[in-house]
Amino acid sequence: MREDGHILVIGATGFDIKGRSNADLQPATSNPGHIRNSYGGVGRNIAENLARLEIPTVLLSVVGDDTAGDLLMAQAAAAGVDVTHMLQVAGGRSGSYIAILDSNGDLSVAVSDYEIMGELSPLVLDAKAALFEQARLVIMDLNLLPSAIEKIIELCHTHHVPLCVDPTSPAHTPKISPFINQLYLVAPNAAEATELCGLEIITDDPDSAVNAAKFLVNAGAEIAIITLGEHGVAYASRSESGHIEARKTQLVDTTGAGDALSAGVIYGLLNDLSLDEAMRLGVTAASLTLHSRDSVVPDLNPDLLYEHLIL
Repeated sequence: MREDGHILVIGATGFDIKGRSNADLQPATSNPGHIRNSYGGVGRNIAENLARLEIPTVLLSVVGDDTAGDLLMAQAAAAGVDVTHMLQVAGGRSGSYIAILDSNGDLSVAVSDYEIMGELSPLVLDAKAALFEQARLVIMDLNLLPSAIEKIIELCHTHHVPLCVDPTSPAHTPKISPFINQLYLVAPNAAEATELCGLEIITDDPDSAVNAAKFLVNAGAEIAIITLGEHGVAYASRSESGHIEARKTQLVDTTGAGDALSAGVIYGLLNDLSLDEAMRLGVTAASLTLHSRDSVVPDLNPDLLYEHLIL
């Protein structure tokens, strides 16, 4: 990994619309509760977390030339993200994600609409090759066309840049399955990891997740992280493996916690920490996000991260 340069994040930017029920969810009817909007998108969330942790970060994403697109770009820029390479498509519909949370703040069901990310074509990515050449690390989510994912892998290989992947959802996970041996880091949740490696992962059995992380490392990934919600996170590399329990906390909203974990781990690795130490930073970032109604903690910074560090 280069000692200088930016982190290039490629992925979705949109609005999160989150409805939390006041009581147990009842299907096929209206559930009284609270609805809140926040800035979201996996790629955008990771980019904002990194920028707030004072890591130079470039976001390559797509929004429409609508009011939502203007707001999304302005907010990311205000958070410290370089948005000068983002695409704003004439007549395009900016991305969005609707999440229904139960009374505890856990995700019940969600629908994402990131069709606009199809505008990030291999031709567009080729035109952005200089961003890869100057990057320390590339991070992508899978709200992308398979052809775009293959082009990103090709550009990372050409410019010798490590590639990190957030699989995003089980529906998108098959896009990256043939390329595990091209990845520096992959960070699925339990359902995504099951899709990736075909092993049964029991969320309250950390050993099953550690074994799946080792499987992904044996398949060629340098680092594999598997998030288990309230049961913590499992991880493996060629030299380390383990499980870190989640901090018991009053849950507000799970949205964005996995993105914060990925950003926290990458922040630690960029600062030459061991994988175990970096994982603890990631779990701390996720824990802080679980307390927030926003998908990214708005006052996140390195001091806050270390102040709440999980030991």
